[in-house]
Parts: sequence; C-alpha cells; structure tokens
Amino acid sequence: MPSSSAADHIQDLGAYVSASPSSFHAVHEAGRRLVEAGFVRLDELEPWEGGAGSFFIIRDGALIAWVVPEGAGPTTGFNILGAHTDSPSFKLKPKPTIGAHGWLQAGVEVYGGPLLNSWLDRELQLAGRLVMLDGAEHLTATGPMLRFPQLAIHLDRAVNDGLTLDKQRHMNPVWGLGNPGDFDLLAVLASHVPGASVDKGRIGGYDVVIADTQAPAVFGGNREFFASGRLDNLSATHAGLVALMGHASSGVPGSDGAAYGPIAVLAAFDHEEIGSNSRSGACGPILEDVLMRISDGLGATASQRRQALSASFCVSADAGHAVHPNYAERHDPANHPVLNGGPLLKINANQRYATDANGAALWARLSHEAGVPYQEFVSNNAIPCGSTIGPLTATRLGIRTVDVGVPLLSMHSARELCGVEDPRRLAAVTELFFRTAL
Repeated sequence: MPSSSAADHIQDLGAYVSASPSSFHAVHEAGRRLVEAGFVRLDELEPWEGGAGSFFIIRDGALIAWVVPEGAGPTTGFNILGAHTDSPSFKLKPKPTIGAHGWLQAGVEVYGGPLLNSWLDRELQLAGRLVMLDGAEHLTATGPMLRFPQLAIHLDRAVNDGLTLDKQRHMNPVWGLGNPGDFDLLAVLASHVPGASVDKGRIGGYDVVIADTQAPAVFGGNREFFASGRLDNLSATHAGLVALMGHASSGVPGSDGAAYGPIAVLAAFDHEEIGSNSRSGACGPILEDVLMRISDGLGATASQRRQALSASFCVSADAGHAVHPNYAERHDPANHPVLNGGPLLKINANQRYATDANGAALWARLSHEAGVPYQEFVSNNAIPCGSTIGPLTATRLGIRTVDVGVPLLSMHSARELCGVEDPRRLAAVTELFFRTAL
C-alpha cells in the first residue's frame, strides 16, 4: 500500500491533471494555487520591484514562479526546476467543423507524437483558449464530447495482425450527428467558457487541443499504480509546484548556516512536445527574460548577471521510461528502472539528456539527503533516445543541468502509468534542491 504522504500527493496530482486539460489550463490552475499560497502575479508589461518575495508570471501556456530569499544579492544563483505543460495530442484546425454521411466531425492536426491507437474509443474533450478580436482571452473545456471510433473487426479481419492509422483519414473524431453546414464547432466552444457569455462571431483565434476525460485512478494489487492522462509532463510540473510552495511556506532558510539560500525557480514551459521553438518554449527567451529581470531588481550589473548564471543549476524534470515486462529487449540490458523504484537520473552519451558527472553527483547527494531512492536510465544503443528541455536550457544559458524524471509505462498514450510513490519523491528532492546552496 502507498504511504500516506504518497497517497495525499497522488490524489492532489490527479486533481491537478483533471483541472489541466490543456497547457493554458495547467498554468491557470498553477497560478490559482500560487495565489492561494501568497505568491504575487507580475505583469511583464510593468516594472518589477526587486527584493525578497514569492512571484510568478504566465506567458501563454508557460509559467515561471520564483522565491527570492531575504539577503539575496546581485550574484545570488538560481536553483531551477524545469518542466513542461504540454502533452502529445491533437490540435483543432482552421475550419474545424467537418463531417460526412450524417456525422459531425472535428478537423484536427496531430500535436507531437501521440500513440494514435491509445486515443481510439475514448470519451474526449476539446480544451484550450479562445482569443477574441479585442484581445481578451477565455479558457474553454467542453467535457466529454468527442470520440475516435475504431473500425469493427468484422470490417477489418486482419486488424489484430497490425493496425495502421492514417493521420489524415482516420484521426478525425466524431462529435455529433447532422449536416456540418448546419453546425459550428466554435459556437460549442464559446458556450463552454465558464462565467462569461462569448459571441462566437467575435472569436479571432484559438489554441484548442483534445484531452482524455477519464478520471485518474489508483489501482493494482497493493494500490501501487497510478493511471492518468498527461503524466508526461504534468507529473513534474505538479512536483515542482508542490515543492516551490512548500519551500516558500517554510520561511526560506539558508542552507548549511548560510545567511540566505539560492533563488528558487519553477520554469514550466510550453511546446516541449513539438521542439520548444516558441516564445513560451524552452528555446525561447522566457526563462532568460525572467532571470535577468530578477537580477536587475537585485541591482546586478551585466557582469554580475553572468556570475549569477554561473552559480546556478537547473534540474530538468521530464517523464522517463520504466522497463516494460513484455518488451524488455527494447531497454538497456543492465539498467531496468521500475515503477516505485524512485525518480530517474537520465543519462545519454550524446547529450540528448544534459546529465554529466557533476549533475549525477548532485542528484545522488540530494536524493540521499532527502531519503529518496533513485534509478539510472540509459537507452538501448540500437534505439534512438528522446530529449528534454535540459540540453536546450544548458545551451541557451550556460547553466549546469541534470535530467531526471518520474518513470512511466505507456508514455505518450492517452492514459499513462506511473507508480504512486515516485511523484512524491520527485517533489521531496526538488524542495530540498530549492533550498540548497550549491
């Protein structure tokens, strides 16, 4: 059975995922929680005052939150937890109301690299933001409304010998019955904006994705498993959020007798699943913008800002692979991470992960001090490795970086699987990291 702390954390993770069907919802929910915890939301269009405190900004589907301790100065370093808010899915196209043969369908484009077959025969919703002609933004989420219906086996007798899905022909979900010319999907989205009357004719643009609506669940012989959509990578975003709020509420003491600790930062980027090339992605300027403005508020010169970055460390937290019992040959033969064995330390010789010896030593030390086990992950040489925001952040800013994450099965499925203990453990090590002078 899971420990009580793990059970509480996993229940809260489930609530966070359920409130976050899109990256825009994920940062809205995170911001709501931060305000409740006493954080102040800042406007990027306004000047920021320097000094100690707890703050955050939201830029589109990304959030940066930070805690400046008393006594921080121009060369104080940043301890950064980097994660991302987006997940593989499908994004609504222009002219989205389509259909044929009496069916209403939604025109969607594949977003990232979802396991297409995992999205079949599920109750799905549309969720994201609507931007009005006057620039006002509204969140919308329809609840269960769509389905990718699979062809019956009677009409494809060889389907169990190999399912092939054409992204254009087969991945247009149904959402109703009728003539597409008589309906407008944007009107449906407008009707699901909470607390506001939205004229669909005033919608100037939208960023809307499909999300699974099945509730997260704890299960297994000893209730050791947790299944949910979007664990890649809301498991790490949530862990960072919990850790930062816990750090802020503790009074932000210095480490090892120091007068002050580092500046703790949660960087939850958008668009990681499609390469991070956006103004709210890890390849964009958002993190550097925030770090420079924090340093400016502490009176830093250009040289001192570079000193602060040199004193900084980034933990890039993104979900990783547990060994699959039915496909063990796809994994490295000597490294078989398991669920509930602890967070992963992710290593790749070609720097697809940013971990080096210094980063590995730091993660080992923090895990030991937090009383948390960890596991090493490295790919099978014959199977190319994915990547994370870690190498991007290290390259853009020159910050020392280590890659870690919660082990999963069914990564990029509509419904992924982790152990109930590992997300809490990631949060525990992260909170210690936030307060540790390096």
